[in-house]
Amino acid sequence: MIVLKRPIITEKSMKLADRNLYTFEVEKWATKDQIAKMVAEKFGVKVLKVKTINVKGETKSQRRIRKFYKTGGFKKAYVQVKKGDKIALFETPKEEEVTVTTAEGESIKLKEKKDLLGRTKVRVEKGAVGAAPTTQRKVITGK
Repeated sequence: MIVLKRPIITEKSMKLADRNLYTFEVEKWATKDQIAKMVAEKFGVKVLKVKTINVKGETKSQRRIRKFYKTGGFKKAYVQVKKGDKIALFETPKEEEVTVTTAEGESIKLKEKKDLLGRTKVRVEKGAVGAAPTTQRKVITGK
């Protein structure tokens, strides 16, 4: 039985995650007890409180045909966990600063960033000390 559909990761939910409040999209028929049990099993945390909200579907219009249609609604759950417990999906990646020495003996500082799921790396390379600002560039590499 699948109760949790997906985590909702937005700016607001990331701010709430700092206060141990995590946001998930859940099945419409799911109860608070079922949601708490699934979160505790999947992520190994102690759930203190669950709040649920039914989000209504929006009425939208088509551009070429003058008709309206309604998008499906969903159920959202705010799950509060015990202080000190964390869910890894909602953790923001940290920047790592690495110093690399080139063949000429110059040292370059690189900042590495990873996306939320750790799939791609974005490195911002800075030019050598005293170099023109035009030597900065972004290099995007896949894992």
